[in-house]
Amino acid sequence: MIVTEYVEFQTRGNADMIDITADVKDAVQKSGLDAGVVVIFAPGATGALTTIEYEPGLVEDMKWALERVAPKDRDYAHNLRWGDGNGHSHIRASILGPSLTVPFIEGKMTLGTWQQIVFLDLDNRPRSRKIVVQIMGE
Repeated sequence: MIVTEYVEFQTRGNADMIDITADVKDAVQKSGLDAGVVVIFAPGATGALTTIEYEPGLVEDMKWALERVAPKDRDYAHNLRWGDGNGHSHIRASILGPSLTVPFIEGKMTLGTWQQIVFLDLDNRPRSRKIVVQIMGE
């Protein structure tokens, strides 16, 4: 069986990190499925999903790391072509990726104790986001 849900929220942009673990957990429980996988997908080219220990220190560390990997102030060919100033956003999102898959057993995701599911809005402006949560199992 396949069940599809959505998680919607507003972001501030600029590597804003949103913990969506509870929303995904609720979707899995609501599905009524016992075992399978949940796929979380972020439509768009400037958002990404990953897991992290969601605490203020690591949130800041992630911003620091992203700035070193794809600095905002570099001359990106994307910015020269489109003039929107978010070339770094696209690079960061491509490196992290738009989806995440988590197995669940007995209706519970198999995340580690300190592991949360987070969405990163890597664009350079606030956005409305709608994440796809697809639960597959039995």
